Amino acid sequence: MKKGLLFLSVVFSAGFSMSQDCSELFISEYVEGWSNNKALEIYNPTANTINLNQYMVIRFSNGSTTAGSNYAVQLTGTIAPYGTHVGVVALTDPTGTGQDAPVWDSLQAKADAFYSPDYDLNSTWYWNGNDAVVLAKGTPSNIPGAILVDVFGKIGEDPGEGWSTAFPYTGNGVVVTADHSLIRKPSILKGETNPTISFFDPLAQWDSIPPVIVRLDENGDPVLGQSGNPILDGNWASLGWHNCACQPASVETIDQKEEIKVFPNPTSGMIYIKNTEDVVKVEVINSLGQIVNEMKNVSKSVLSMDLGNNKGVYFIRFTEGNGTSSLKRVVVK
Repeated sequence: MKKGLLFLSVVFSAGFSMSQDCSELFISEYVEGWSNNKALEIYNPTANTINLNQYMVIRFSNGSTTAGSNYAVQLTGTIAPYGTHVGVVALTDPTGTGQDAPVWDSLQAKADAFYSPDYDLNSTWYWNGNDAVVLAKGTPSNIPGAILVDVFGKIGEDPGEGWSTAFPYTGNGVVVTADHSLIRKPSILKGETNPTISFFDPLAQWDSIPPVIVRLDENGDPVLGQSGNPILDGNWASLGWHNCACQPASVETIDQKEEIKVFPNPTSGMIYIKNTEDVVKVEVINSLGQIVNEMKNVSKSVLSMDLGNNKGVYFIRFTEGNGTSSLKRVVVK
């Protein structure tokens, strides 16, 4: 057997343990974007700076129950208290094509570190919607001694295109792990440490934001780049910060960073938005990534918007006149 190749019954068995709330790193955002736009955000829910050199990410490909060392990568850097680490696949050459096509500039700008530059040598960061992604303590050379920290997806299950809203997985429903970003709900305080979960419900602990779309102007027409082709918006505007109940002040911190303020939140339907003078379009996105409402030609200092009485989690996407965008999460109760 190839060194580093392990059966699921062996993987993590030595280090399996239950973590306490807000005591250990966990995956806070998963990006599976068009082409090679892949990213993973890891959140530190503790009051201490954590060194990442003791952690690794492992990919279980296409329902595999085994993982070789070429499917695992050691992390680098540190995470500040209540901060995040954004890892992006290391494809930054603008002349790359096909398998080596570059990550978009807007996603490169979000990266704290780049991983897996050569697919043939290490393919960890090349998930495509149907791969289980694991955060663990340990090293790729000693996966049997690893301690499981968090799991995205289900190890040993191939859901086809990706996991959907139909679970246990049946092949029906709306696929939300391919061409989507998934953000951990603020109420989640620790990672999933059971390597043999019975099924993976992607919306139980995660909120979905939409796939890559064509950027539109205030008239609804595609915005063209210098090449004459439509500009595409990625689904990673929220990378780099995470709203978690482990840090009670995290929501206010985010509001100050983004400047746009949404209140009340949670709401019974009506919301008010401040500081939207530079905003030209507001879109309301449901948990399946579908745009359910939008307003154009905003440019007001205070804006009111009725989200209706359908309970659930929504994202409000603000697009400014210069083409930049940001997201806010709102709960209708």
